[in-house]
Amino acid sequence: MKKTLEQFLRDESGVTAIEYGLIVAVLSLVIVGGIGKVAEELQYLWGDNNSRLQQGLQSN
Repeated sequence: MKKTLEQFLRDESGVTAIEYGLIVAVLSLVIVGGIGKVAEELQYLWGDNNSRLQQGLQSN
């Protein structure tokens, strides 16, 4: 039993998988946040151009 417990405590293969999992989780949060910001900026860009087009058409 003691030998098995010592092997378990020395085994670091699971630690690497957990570290990679945490890295992937953080990167995915950054990507999702970045996509949200880009979507807001594109909405503003197209909304602003649309309002300018409407103003130009109404002035004629």
